[in-house]
Amino acid sequence: MSAHTSPPARPVPTHGPKTCDASGMIEIHRMLLHAFTDALPLVESVAERDVRHARWVGVQLDLISGTLHAHHEGEDARLWTMLETRAPACALHVERMKQQHAEMVVHLRALDAAVPPWELTATRAAAVPVRKALAGIIAALAAHFPDEEDTIVPVVEHVVKRSEAAWFAKHGRAATPKGQTWNVIGAILVAQPDGGRAWKKKNLPWPARVAWRLKGERRYRQFRAAIEGR
Repeated sequence: MSAHTSPPARPVPTHGPKTCDASGMIEIHRMLLHAFTDALPLVESVAERDVRHARWVGVQLDLISGTLHAHHEGEDARLWTMLETRAPACALHVERMKQQHAEMVVHLRALDAAVPPWELTATRAAAVPVRKALAGIIAALAAHFPDEEDTIVPVVEHVVKRSEAAWFAKHGRAATPKGQTWNVIGAILVAQPDGGRAWKKKNLPWPARVAWRLKGERRYRQFRAAIEGR
């Protein structure tokens, strides 16, 4: 081999026994893309100066913005270093993910800045930067999530331990504001292809499934009615 010839890149490890189940990443991706796509018509449905309705929609915007912030902050804090260390051949993919996160946070910060003035006035003019930020987030998610699912998730399942993967789920749950757990669960369920049946079976122990049926589902329906202006 010539002194100027680079050694062949090591293959990305996506074969052999899995060390964790990373399907939760895809499930959260579905929820976030569905929720942000749904948020744009919610904002557009608020009548001029209907401050009460705007505030309810603002609660939803804050919730999904915080959820996306936490999801990406967890990956930035731990996942990229794990992959760079354990799967060096994945370095280019990781670098692209970092760049996509950096671009995403610009839109998220724009949304976070635009929502409070709109909640106070509920004017069409104040809604313009909210809608613009949402459109930017939706476009960025539509590009980022499939890319991450194709290039990152398969590697995660072969280099990240189950105990390490559990940290990311815990980090996401910790970011959920008090009183919003049922609304997050409801948003996850409605975004899944089967309506969330498999997700409930996998992620909610029997007592939690009962609590969802007896209380959580009703609370989520009430929240949806409020943000939809019904």
